[in-house]
Amino acid sequence: MPELVLADAAERDDLGAFVARAVRLDGQAVVRLRERAGTDLLDAWVATPFDTLATRTVQGKVQPGDVTVAGNDLLTGLAVMRGEVIDPGPAKDLMWRSALPPVDGWLMVDRLPVEIVSKLADEGVAVARENTGPQGTPPASLLDQTVLTVSGSGLDVKIPLRCLFALSGMGFLGEDGEVRVIATDSWVRIDAKYGAVVRRRHSMLPLLV
Repeated sequence: MPELVLADAAERDDLGAFVARAVRLDGQAVVRLRERAGTDLLDAWVATPFDTLATRTVQGKVQPGDVTVAGNDLLTGLAVMRGEVIDPGPAKDLMWRSALPPVDGWLMVDRLPVEIVSKLADEGVAVARENTGPQGTPPASLLDQTVLTVSGSGLDVKIPLRCLFALSGMGFLGEDGEVRVIATDSWVRIDAKYGAVVRRRHSMLPLLV
């Protein structure tokens, strides 16, 4: 059985908030827990309904060092077990189908005031509500629309509405500070106060391995 060890109560609460948001967006969400080699940091990943990945980093360890568990199981473990050692539930590795971005090779593109990003996200949500499809979700053509283009380090990076939906839906933005955009040739990552969203830059296909 997997075993999760978190440094303190604050780290447990941070991870719990992340998982709760993911489960609220998708009741069947799975969470991939992955140690960063040579550090005491642990990255938690989820695939959001907006075809973007969301991630949050906490101090902790997990055995095995890269394992996927059900979001509901992990949320239960975090709520019930108040010590350092937590049972995240049985491994569900076969349920993880998204490629993860590389660890290295990221370049700084731009920094944006969180107020600007929040305003664009709110405007996008308003438009989406007016164009909800038969399944109760906005059409892919709307989510794929570029709402922001940023430049830096020789890169011009287009950010689609779906990335801002994911930032807002996961509660990452906060009320102040800034949002950092970094990228590789193939990926874009938007770091906000409470977490980050990541997406392939040049593919509108699902993030399948």
